[in-house]
Amino acid sequence: MKLSDFDFKLPDDLIATRPANPRSSARLLVAQGNEISDDQVFNLPDWLRPGDRLVLNDTRVIPARLSGRRHRNSAQGPVSAAIEATLLEPRSDGAWGALLKPLKKVRIGEKIVFSSDLSAVLERIEDGQAFLRFNLAGDNFDRALDQTGAMPLPPYIAAKRSADEQDKTDYQTVWARNAGAVAAPTASLHFDDALLQSLTKRGVDFTHVTLHVGAGTFLPVKVEDVTTHRMHAEWGRVSAGAVAEILETKAAGGRIIPVGTTALRLIESAARSGTIQAWEGETDIFIYPGFEFHVTDALMTNFHLPKSTLLMLVSALMGRDRMQQVYDHAIRQGYRFFSYGDASLLIP
Repeated sequence: MKLSDFDFKLPDDLIATRPANPRSSARLLVAQGNEISDDQVFNLPDWLRPGDRLVLNDTRVIPARLSGRRHRNSAQGPVSAAIEATLLEPRSDGAWGALLKPLKKVRIGEKIVFSSDLSAVLERIEDGQAFLRFNLAGDNFDRALDQTGAMPLPPYIAAKRSADEQDKTDYQTVWARNAGAVAAPTASLHFDDALLQSLTKRGVDFTHVTLHVGAGTFLPVKVEDVTTHRMHAEWGRVSAGAVAEILETKAAGGRIIPVGTTALRLIESAARSGTIQAWEGETDIFIYPGFEFHVTDALMTNFHLPKSTLLMLVSALMGRDRMQQVYDHAIRQGYRFFSYGDASLLIP
């Protein structure tokens, strides 16, 4: 299985830099059986059945991009340097893993000042990753980060424009509650309160799980033999209550439909034994064609990058040739791609 098997050409003008407004007005491509239909997300209830269950990732994206300065005394007097930090994940010892640019401008033990309230000391560097100790913790840290940080937009959006205050709303799901992600579960960004109410009226149920999406989700696959690729690890939790809801739906003949690849990867991680069980920890599950799904019956997701692990995941669910047809149709019809783009409902 070659990396080139998952390549396609995408016109640059189909890369969305802002989401649809309102959220549920985004376009929805439905691939069911051999058919492809064009619709809009607010009509999602029409494509689902009473008794179906949507699995929602309730992670909350933190404003993980920070701009600061480090100050130093030199023979020529006081000097400073601009430092950009992207927070990756909190460590068990209270430090934060982060990417610093330029890393060579900061020495171990030096302080980086991000605002009058927020600063951090560089404790160590391992494999090109910095570990920062902030001056605040808990709720005080969260408040300072909300005021100082910017949303960590994907590289293909950040290359076109800077993050702004609107992204703090746009790049967050309406049900976000467990802070820790540095990338959004983007298929969930299409949902608003009106759509949730319509789905409830239709008889569709919801289950919440948590997977903290990491910056590694944007890392390119660098090996031609995709089976040798190693995934980044992300922390997740599937509660006993969530398992009970999923099993109840299965027993009643309803379908389990994760909203987004993050929710799918998590529930399939919790079901590697063949049956889903309560689970908590780090998962580096890599789903590509040939994978055996134990829980997922269908998937709602956005349109993914060429040669990406996410395109491999949807190809595992639907078949590579089928996904090629879906993406060819989406490009011909002018669907908007990637994090702020349109959605697809994939029903094997």
